[in-house]
Amino acid sequence: MEVLRQPMLQTGLGRGQVHGGHGNLRKSERVGPCLNFRQQQFLIYRQSTSLKHSPIVKTLLWPDEDATEHFANTLAKALTRVLPDGACFDACIALQGDLGAGKTTLVRHLLRALGVSGRIKSPTYAVVEPYEVTAGSLWHFDFYRFNDPREWEDAGFRDIFASQGVKLCEWPDKATGVMPVADVSLHIEVNDNDERVVTVQANTSRGEALLT
Repeated sequence: MEVLRQPMLQTGLGRGQVHGGHGNLRKSERVGPCLNFRQQQFLIYRQSTSLKHSPIVKTLLWPDEDATEHFANTLAKALTRVLPDGACFDACIALQGDLGAGKTTLVRHLLRALGVSGRIKSPTYAVVEPYEVTAGSLWHFDFYRFNDPREWEDAGFRDIFASQGVKLCEWPDKATGVMPVADVSLHIEVNDNDERVVTVQANTSRGEALLT
């Protein structure tokens, strides 16, 4: 895996960085394929299948929050790109990392980039917060307190994941066994310099199309 220490120059989604002192970084945190975005183009398909070959993984370095925001803005453009066949805005993205790693900060930047205005609530207790934007439906999941598989059916999560839209999932490991395979997984770690080291991996054909 390659660490991009100058991601702004090498990849569109790699420029961003998370600042350790940012107020939103730890708030509400209780609870890749080769990221080549030079052409700023992403392909998103309605149907997605698990990869039969080894996934492509890339490691990015985010020194401050400007990089996180840049990553979110670029990913938002990818998710809202309409293809000739009309397919767009359909993906499941899993965000993993310890408390305070910056998962919620990334989600908030992405929600803003996708057009969410007003207060962005943390779904820590509600598990999911839904949003409607011009491009379609958005769901922000926080599975930190999820511990009853029966809730998956009772709360209608199966229907949500079966429908078209973008699902952003924090703490996906808490929903192992019921949550479908994420198209793209991001794992955020904090290094000794309080920078974020982000591993991005495509797990499905849709994920590969999104990140190439």
